[in-house]
Amino acid sequence: MASSDSDEDYELKRAIQLSLQSDQSEAKNTKPKMSYEVINLDSDDEAVTSEAERTTQPSAPLPAPSTGLLGLDRKAMEQERLARKRKASISPPPMRKVARHAEPASPMPVTDTTTGYHSGSSAGQTHLAFPNGAVKKTWAFGYPRQGDDIKLEEVLQKKDLNLAVLSSFQWDVEWLLRKINTTSTQVVFVMQAESEDTKAQYRRETAAMSNLRLCFPSMEGQINCMHSKLMLLSYPTHLRVAVPTANLVSYDWGETGIMENSIFLIDLPRLPARHVTKEADMTDFAKDLAYFLRAMGLDPTIIDSIHQFDFSSTQDLAFVHTIGGAHTGDDEPWRRTGYCGLGRAISQLGLASGTGEQPLAIDYITSSVGSLNMDFLSTLYLAAQGDDGMKDYNWRNTAISKRDKTYAALQKQKTDAQEKLRKQVEQGFRIYYPSQDTVKASKGGPQNGGTICFQRKWWESPTFPQDLMRDCRSRREGILMHNKIIYVHAQPTTTTTTSSPPPLQTPSSPPSNSWCYIGSANLSSSAWGNPLTRDRATKRPKLNCRNWECGVVVPLGHFAADSAGGKTEVEGQRTEGLEGFEKAGVPVPIVWPGEDYEDGKRPWFGMGG
Repeated sequence: MASSDSDEDYELKRAIQLSLQSDQSEAKNTKPKMSYEVINLDSDDEAVTSEAERTTQPSAPLPAPSTGLLGLDRKAMEQERLARKRKASISPPPMRKVARHAEPASPMPVTDTTTGYHSGSSAGQTHLAFPNGAVKKTWAFGYPRQGDDIKLEEVLQKKDLNLAVLSSFQWDVEWLLRKINTTSTQVVFVMQAESEDTKAQYRRETAAMSNLRLCFPSMEGQINCMHSKLMLLSYPTHLRVAVPTANLVSYDWGETGIMENSIFLIDLPRLPARHVTKEADMTDFAKDLAYFLRAMGLDPTIIDSIHQFDFSSTQDLAFVHTIGGAHTGDDEPWRRTGYCGLGRAISQLGLASGTGEQPLAIDYITSSVGSLNMDFLSTLYLAAQGDDGMKDYNWRNTAISKRDKTYAALQKQKTDAQEKLRKQVEQGFRIYYPSQDTVKASKGGPQNGGTICFQRKWWESPTFPQDLMRDCRSRREGILMHNKIIYVHAQPTTTTTTSSPPPLQTPSSPPSNSWCYIGSANLSSSAWGNPLTRDRATKRPKLNCRNWECGVVVPLGHFAADSAGGKTEVEGQRTEGLEGFEKAGVPVPIVWPGEDYEDGKRPWFGMGG
């Protein structure tokens, strides 16, 4: 498995390099250029990223000599600091030059920098925009707004923002800081940095910003990519937890009108003063969020502060994640993360369909496709049924003695179960990824498809499930997609013999076992973890994960029962396909069911493909 991963990483790195070279050679012929810088924290070529996302702006200028790795102009910052020291102005400084780096007029104590929460109004004294959570598309320039999209400014709401903990893979730091009031908001960036030298350099480059702290999750051993996208936004009255599929760059948030993403966000009211929720009383969502934050190395005082908020509205939601590294041991940490953690969450939410009698339909929208095979897709399918990884693990690691009188029967039982699972995956799993034609016909064109990644070698592998692929086209015509969304619902009980997707249905009794995932995880073993192996030393299950990822599982019934959103599900109604999600207020950004990859249609392999 390790050699396969290494080969996969090498091939993608090579493709990205070719793509970037092609981008540079065609830069003179591209559409209007953007003047901002895109900061890629993995651009030193020392790290090989199987889930890599590279800039879609080939014409972005290279940093000037005085500009550091984060794209911050250190010389200008120092000049501004000296100017402020020489003369205090009664008028606000120019937004572009000073405000984003200005030191606060009334510096907050360090303890406030870490906790970031103020004793504000009680929960009942304020209106929360998303008290039960919402899934939104990102706004896109040039497209009409229809109430199902959101801008980054609307997510951040900088006027009252006390603390922002922001996690991303790609960064445009100067662009981002223009959207935050750095004089009053404490900011924590959770960033990828593979060496102590890089961490030290980032700290030096941000030293002038007294309200900014940095957090660097572990990149040791097999860990390859800090790919998670998470926002913790603290206000006087509430905490907003937001999980986007977008990186912190302008084109991912629609400002160029060429790329769209999605986001889940929920507002959690602050408890009355001096009230906290005990650990034992926290929801599973809150516990798994805290578990992930601790693993990333976030300041403990920030993590402890989530006890000051009411998480009760997350009771039927799940925060799922992939923590980079190897997970094994007596406390079974592998059950809490990766695809095993997904299965555990589905079971905890009461959405499990582990008997397999009611097969699932899985529609997976991804912006990057790994080296897939039916074995990996089967483990993910089992997780969607509520399995924590043990079913497949036992199939592979439980030996049946030929001396056993029931050997033949047990072997047949195992083989039949595996074959049944394979057929369910073949009939119910659909992968949405754009074709070459779709990218070429998009508004941004091929030169803006650099963050959509797939290798020709993987596609042409005899074990790659080509029949499950569908062309990913946006309902907003001409825009490309950076989403990572999974829609899980019920297959009809009747079988189908056609190559097109079956007429999938949303069950109505119980109200719905359907759910969706919104997060950072693309469709690959790097994002979800390799299938469980047996640790040689402990003889216990072991999960190997190469990425940091996070996302939210939202049952369809969570929104269907929310009358505040104006969406209700009619009792006894059976809704085909993905319409049930839309009726419950969950956007479906793709043209569904999507065209097959037939008649010479090819996936997008990048500029070098």
